[in-house]
Amino acid sequence: MADFPSKVTTETSTPNYQNTHQGGNRLSGMTARVTTKMDVSFVRSIQGILMITEIVVGLFPWALIASTPYMPHAAYGWVMFVEVTLWLLTIILFFVLLFSVPRRLTVVPWALTVMMYTGVATLLYLTAFITNAATAYVFKGSYFFGHIGAAAFFGAALTLLYGASAYLSYLDWRGDGGNAATSTVPT
Repeated sequence: MADFPSKVTTETSTPNYQNTHQGGNRLSGMTARVTTKMDVSFVRSIQGILMITEIVVGLFPWALIASTPYMPHAAYGWVMFVEVTLWLLTIILFFVLLFSVPRRLTVVPWALTVMMYTGVATLLYLTAFITNAATAYVFKGSYFFGHIGAAAFFGAALTLLYGASAYLSYLDWRGDGGNAATSTVPT
């Protein structure tokens, strides 16, 4: 019996890195705390992959249009506004979801917020795509016609991507987003 310790700790969490190592490398302690707050599983989820794809593909249309002399054509002002604004908002929303802000800020109905954002973004991208495709004739015969055509193609692709995100967000909001607890409860 002498081998049994007099005090047993049942601590299940890891102790604070700064408290266990006196001195040492403080930068590695900071990075350990930052990486634990990121939700890496979000990046691997279908919604995360769709959002990354929306960010990457979303760069192309406005970059293509910005490389043309679109200023005299008022319709492209709307297209650029939609493209750049939604691209920036998607980047912000991606980082909000990546750093698990919804878990800490529970006052906001995040499932409804993401669903509304992606639904509105789908409609806005649809209007921007139609506007871009309908006014492409202005550049017919010029060097920039291919840029405008490619921007219209990427606008259509973004409309489909945001539509898929809106549908998945709707399923998440409705509760059918793959939650095992809601699918096993008898009705």
